[in-house]
Amino acid sequence: MRISQLEQIATGGGRIALWGWGREGRAAYHAIRARLPDLPLTLFCNASEADEARAIGDHWMCPASDISAEALALHAIVVKSPGISPYRAEALASAEQGTRFIGGTGLWFAEQGGDDGIATDVLCVTGTKGKSTTSALLAHLLRCAGMRTALAGNIGVPLLELLDARADAWVVELSSYQTRDVAASGVRPEIAIVTNVFPEHLDWHGSEARYVADKLALLTDARPRIAVLNAADPRLAALSLPDSEVHWYGHADGWHLRGDALHRGDVFVMDTTSLRLPGRHNRGNLCAVLTALEAFGLDAVALAPHAAEFQPLPHRLQSLGECDGIAYINDSISTTPHATLAALELYRDRHVAVLVGGHDRGLPWENFADAMRVHAPAAIITMGQNGPRILDLLAGVSAEADFALEAAVDLAEAMVKARKALPAGGVILLSPGAPSFGAYRDYTARGRHFAELAGFDPDAISGIIGMGII
Repeated sequence: MRISQLEQIATGGGRIALWGWGREGRAAYHAIRARLPDLPLTLFCNASEADEARAIGDHWMCPASDISAEALALHAIVVKSPGISPYRAEALASAEQGTRFIGGTGLWFAEQGGDDGIATDVLCVTGTKGKSTTSALLAHLLRCAGMRTALAGNIGVPLLELLDARADAWVVELSSYQTRDVAASGVRPEIAIVTNVFPEHLDWHGSEARYVADKLALLTDARPRIAVLNAADPRLAALSLPDSEVHWYGHADGWHLRGDALHRGDVFVMDTTSLRLPGRHNRGNLCAVLTALEAFGLDAVALAPHAAEFQPLPHRLQSLGECDGIAYINDSISTTPHATLAALELYRDRHVAVLVGGHDRGLPWENFADAMRVHAPAAIITMGQNGPRILDLLAGVSAEADFALEAAVDLAEAMVKARKALPAGGVILLSPGAPSFGAYRDYTARGRHFAELAGFDPDAISGIIGMGII
């Protein structure tokens, strides 16, 4: 749906609403107002946000804090922020009465398609893990190729903030909250990269099956012209995509790793040990990027060495430094047990105390517990809402595998216990395997607090380089 169509709906008697007043909600508001200054709007938000919205002085917008099925159902279109699940009871009930929910991502995509319905300059990136690093690295290498490149989406800059901007290439990171918006727009991306798919965000999606279906909608429903997929992921390997040209990475015929050596088919390209991409999974993300660049018509072999100039993103296996003989690693973005296992693998040869736990989304930790029987760190400190559940799972394993296991009420206490558990030369690894909600606003705030508790300046470790259009 294009923004201009909102006016047609309103002219025909349909009411339009925004739901959410965070950065995405405000971006949607300003984008709509830039095109339709007199369109009547309802804004569904909380009381404090309503006061903020009223201060704008827009007499065509009416803030409302009653977010019920009945109130939503009075509207033909609701433009909702990504964090608001369409599977909430009130959303489902109003949808049954005819209310249509769309996102800012869908509004932006609807403005992009050419005559063939393909946005030829748009490269989408999603995946349970690795999408932000993949997106930022892709934008970096596109810029190294001399292209004016936008880096936006879930990574932090809402697409609608850049609605009327121009770029040679658009790198769009998408969460599972946004992938169906692309499909609903009717515009096909030129390229879609999917790094991996395993359970996450079950509280938003309602079930693992729905999460997987929503995540893969970027492929199955949005039908990109080219799909760049990880050959090592079983869910991706099982897909049939008749409308897309599929390019695999992590496969012997394409871009892949042999140990630390990067290959294109049988041709050695470069050694990756000097790259600032911690962990084999991040170097696998490089293979995804190079596959996409090649599919986009660029010389990926020539661009590959520029990966050495890439500045890693904060809060992703980020080395903060050492203090009193202890190294501190900030992996606050780790929100699944799978991500924590990947982090521990990177530091298998060190004495590690790992801090795990946070908001409980119902993800299973049994596989993590089984892995600890074989390769356990020196200590595991549990914390957060799901900390007691993780502690119970690991209680029997710790005696068998001989690692220290302790519970902490919060991150500060976890840090104290981790320091006591380690000798000099050890590593304290924040890789929670769970979201930060409840204790912190987001994973960035959690990572900043970790840095502060470790004795480092949180302002020096938090910026993402290259956001927006460069």
